[in-house]
Amino acid sequence: MALNKKSVDDINVAGKRVLVRCDFNVPLKNGEITDETRIVAALPTINKLIKDGGKVILCSHLGKVKNGPNEGESLAPVAKRLAEKLGKPVNFVADYNVTGKDATAAVAAMKDGDVVLLQNTRFRGEEETKPAKAGEAFAKELADLADVYVCDAFGSAHRAHASVAVVTKYISEKGGVNAVGYLMEKEINFLGNAVENPVRPFVAILGGAKVADKLNVINNLLEKCDTLIIGGGMAYTFLKAQGMEVGNSLVDLEKLDYCKEMMDKAKKLGKKLLLPVDTTIAKAFPDPIDGPVDVQVVDADKIPTDMEGLDIGTKTAELFADAVKTAKTVVWNGPMGVFENPTLAKGTIAVAKALAETDATTIIGGGDSAAACNQLGFADKMSHISTGGGASLEFLEGKELPGVVAADDK
Repeated sequence: MALNKKSVDDINVAGKRVLVRCDFNVPLKNGEITDETRIVAALPTINKLIKDGGKVILCSHLGKVKNGPNEGESLAPVAKRLAEKLGKPVNFVADYNVTGKDATAAVAAMKDGDVVLLQNTRFRGEEETKPAKAGEAFAKELADLADVYVCDAFGSAHRAHASVAVVTKYISEKGGVNAVGYLMEKEINFLGNAVENPVRPFVAILGGAKVADKLNVINNLLEKCDTLIIGGGMAYTFLKAQGMEVGNSLVDLEKLDYCKEMMDKAKKLGKKLLLPVDTTIAKAFPDPIDGPVDVQVVDADKIPTDMEGLDIGTKTAELFADAVKTAKTVVWNGPMGVFENPTLAKGTIAVAKALAETDATTIIGGGDSAAACNQLGFADKMSHISTGGGASLEFLEGKELPGVVAADDK
């Protein structure tokens, strides 16, 4: 599936002001960045624009910013780390207004190849206003700072926010170009090809807590893949839909009929739908999440009424790993259990290990599965780890992403 959008290779930015929407939504602890994956992922596009002589103006959100602008969600730590990675100064505009006079002055003073980083876009409430009036004024102010716009924030591409999609309208009005960066290209090519043009057998693995979060993904992937594996908390709703006793396991009672429909659909389409055959159970969810927990492994239809399933069992781990061995394309979204707990991470580790050892193209769909791969040390063995959880999911559902749609066609 070709991404028929203008990319940074199709534009000439020499001497021009280039606004680049990045995804610098990095985890922070006491003001220090604990995982720089998203910063590293943005470097190829930024370096290309610097090398081509553009004046590079970067913007991003960080966190959810529920209580208004605050130093705890400032992009200052990102500016510092970015300067180290680029080997050159990054002029950080700390102004909570994002596009105010400080930003205007900083951009006016730029020379070719300079880099400016604006403050957290969500410090402006208008950033997230719903699409109908998605911060038109803020989007226009962002566009006023630049001649060209590049979207390289796949992690935010599913949101029609001012700095992601609306800004393109005002760049176009002034005769500018809207392109995508290398990261966006890579994400769309990997995820797009996996879903629309996979080398078969194509195995999709879905985990995570709720069926409700993955309704459309299950439906869409059943039509595309050869084998669909379901683990994690969402598996217990499927097991209950088959009439099994699942004890105190997480179950979405409103989705039982949907699960039956999906199992019927798999049968009609001749697709394999694999569910856990055994499960790791405990009396209660661990508290704290990584604290000690007593577990036992039982068959999936033998969960006692006062216990709950918190990970797949050993036989299931083998079953899932076997399905992966013969695959040529694997997409994985969502852990197999409570992977944050060492005792309950075994299922997720088994799946990650199977993916690491296969010759297949392996694509990890962001969010918790990406975190699991990073934490468990399997990241460098995967073909592609997506930087966007929600965006990956919507892409796997077959939805169009506003941040992609808004870019100019080739």
